[in-house]
Amino acid sequence: MSLVSLLKPKGPNGFGYGSTAEEVTQNINLTDKTVFITGCNSGLGKETTRVLSLRGAYVIGTARTKNKAEQTAKDLQINKFLPLECELSNPKSIEECVQQIQSQSLKIDILICNAGIMALPKLEKAFGYELQFFTNHIGHFYLVKRLLTSLSEEARIVVVSSSAHFMAPKNGIDFENLKGEKSYDPWIAYGQSKMANVLFAKGLAKRFEGTKKTAFALHPGVIQTNLSRYMHPFFSFTFNIFSPIFFKTIPEGAATQCYVATAPNIAGLSGAYFVDCNPAQPRKDAEDPNLVEKLWQVSEEITQTL
Repeated sequence: MSLVSLLKPKGPNGFGYGSTAEEVTQNINLTDKTVFITGCNSGLGKETTRVLSLRGAYVIGTARTKNKAEQTAKDLQINKFLPLECELSNPKSIEECVQQIQSQSLKIDILICNAGIMALPKLEKAFGYELQFFTNHIGHFYLVKRLLTSLSEEARIVVVSSSAHFMAPKNGIDFENLKGEKSYDPWIAYGQSKMANVLFAKGLAKRFEGTKKTAFALHPGVIQTNLSRYMHPFFSFTFNIFSPIFFKTIPEGAATQCYVATAPNIAGLSGAYFVDCNPAQPRKDAEDPNLVEKLWQVSEEITQTL
């Protein structure tokens, strides 16, 4: 627990910065629920997998390789678990993952878009597009779209974004530079991918209107996880020095996504953005319906060419 965790007050629902994933799910029973989570093998994904399994859920856990997903089940000693490969920068891997779920007629109650990459020091691409945008947004967009028919009637989709979406370009999404060829800054590109996460959740919520399905986005907090593996050594050093004082622990970092995934009283807030287990205000243009729809249209166009 960091110093900030001790000093920062809790939110209206009794949870806050220092709450852990176990605490926010303490009275939740997921025995009859199926959870799908990307990036189950490390950091927040692994803790989320552990806690939701602890609450009785059957977890479909994906990682970049099946072996990594299988190792998660061994590490956590959980049995109600289906390990699958889902490399989000590879549409073929996503498609094979979806086909395995559909072949077993599985119905997903909670789908958590957790995996991601951050602040790649140099421009990298997948299928011609900047890799952070493609992995963090397009990969999840394609995955969720393909799984829509596998969702239960009251399914909840949780998209892990970040406060880094405030670092996105001036117009939210630079549609003229999705390939990163005009300019590339690691943090602006990461911020753009996280802005896309917020917009995606709002686009899903709009399309779920009239049903019992819901979608949410969230900022988990600043946590020292494998997500920072691509960062400049100076920033990694700074993370290590200041982590005990200012940053969340992994159990604290996983709290918001576990809360949003399971809280029974937030269905009416579909499309909302959460921070520290409570609704929060994203960047103003993240709520622009025109930007939401433009990103959805462009994402459709990109995925149709893959």
